[in-house]
Amino acid sequence: MVNVSEIDIVAPPALRPGDLIGVCAPSGPVNPDRLARGLAALAPHFRLRTSPGVLARAGYLAGDDAARAAELTAMIADPDVRAVIMARGGYGLTRILADVDPAVLRRDPKPLIGFSDGTPLLVWAAAAGVRAIHGPVLAQLGDLPAEDAAWLARLLTDRAPLGLLPWALSPVGAAAGSAPIVAPLIPANLKMLAHTVGTPWALSAAGCALLIEEIGEKPYAIDRDLTQLALAGLLRGARLVVVGDLTRCTDPPAVPGAVDDPGPALAVVDERLRRFGLPGLAGAPVGHGARNRSLPFGARAAIDPVAGTIELLDAAVG
Repeated sequence: MVNVSEIDIVAPPALRPGDLIGVCAPSGPVNPDRLARGLAALAPHFRLRTSPGVLARAGYLAGDDAARAAELTAMIADPDVRAVIMARGGYGLTRILADVDPAVLRRDPKPLIGFSDGTPLLVWAAAAGVRAIHGPVLAQLGDLPAEDAAWLARLLTDRAPLGLLPWALSPVGAAAGSAPIVAPLIPANLKMLAHTVGTPWALSAAGCALLIEEIGEKPYAIDRDLTQLALAGLLRGARLVVVGDLTRCTDPPAVPGAVDDPGPALAVVDERLRRFGLPGLAGAPVGHGARNRSLPFGARAAIDPVAGTIELLDAAVG
């Protein structure tokens, strides 16, 4: 079990505009058009190099396990590559993480960028003592506003913390009367947290503020995953929970073109947090929705549950 609050995590060196970022596909297969749009979105800020097998496909995976592990390792080990971004999420990282040596990252710390199925990779980097970035995969980045690519570029190049985040957050859970806290902020996909229970990349939220996001899970499944985390002890000692996007988490699933309603899923989160005695804030523009603001994984944050504010006290890079 990985407890970020007990690990000395270093911020990797800041990038300079025009530095080289590596793009690889350690999870699911990548749509070429979406990849091209993502490359175009990040190209104004950095040079980009895709791994040889970035468009490989083996069913629901972006190539066989050995090839994906080798390409991720090669990107991390390459001294010219100053950050590595996932081309896509999907599924597959937990099949290969045991075959990627964390000593490679420790020898040459660099930001690893991803979310969703990339959640175990962010935990893996933290366990290695290196701060990662919870941010858009490249196939998503091209569908987001240009401001999200600029925000990610700022995280990668600016040694100053982001400070007070310009988000309108609402209290949920046991937030009434809760005192402000300072704790590491851990952004993660809820389903992936539940699926890593019992693995080397299970994430303990003890001493931390946990930020969760989800896509395509019915409200009962969100209940099941939160309950699983609580019963497994991974929420024990958590300070607060921030809720990001709950995208298409309806029952029945929303029909194409319908307005997405996160209300029922958020009501489940609210009930579970109250049951667990945890304060929470909802409305963070993080996840699979129309925005996906990047965040440094494990950075200290000053959070006021009553005022609904989050101030980041640590930068992603140093």
